[in-house]
Amino acid sequence: HGLSWGGFARVTGKHYRRIAALVDDDIALYVSHLPLDGHQDYGNAAGVADVLDLRNRSPFGELGGEYIGQRGTANDPYTVDTLGERLEANLDTEGQGVQVLEFGPSPIRDVAIVTGSGTDWLDEAIETGVDALVTGEGKQQAYHEAPEAGVHGCLARPYPTDTLGVRNLKGIV
Repeated sequence: HGLSWGGFARVTGKHYRRIAALVDDDIALYVSHLPLDGHQDYGNAAGVADVLDLRNRSPFGELGGEYIGQRGTANDPYTVDTLGERLEANLDTEGQGVQVLEFGPSPIRDVAIVTGSGTDWLDEAIETGVDALVTGEGKQQAYHEAPEAGVHGCLARPYPTDTLGVRNLKGIV
């Protein structure tokens, strides 16, 4: 993740420089970022759902016929403050905190999660009627669309939300 944003046709220039050490030492590069985002038991979104103690989980965040996120219902409903506090207390945000865009209902019961840059799934969050969308980072349109839709946005930073899957796999491998 981070080696290729949007793919590339040839491995030259900056693309080659990024992987030169691998090529020079005949090391293969295996990338599984999106499958790890959406694995319903061990993935990044499942890790965030664990942090939030969500139940009745189901796939969320459709991408090309697959799902890269999860949604679920809070065992105990959250307020905007307690949702942000729960994420900050359980994710390594390196002191940067969680930004909460307070635009939805209270209490917060139904939560959707797409880690990384997940605000592209705001429309799906609106369609499914969730109270909040938790993701790593937002895009500008989310600051305008979320208030219109009445959905909270929780931006918990990309690195903390994108590493839970690897940590989950560490325990089973």
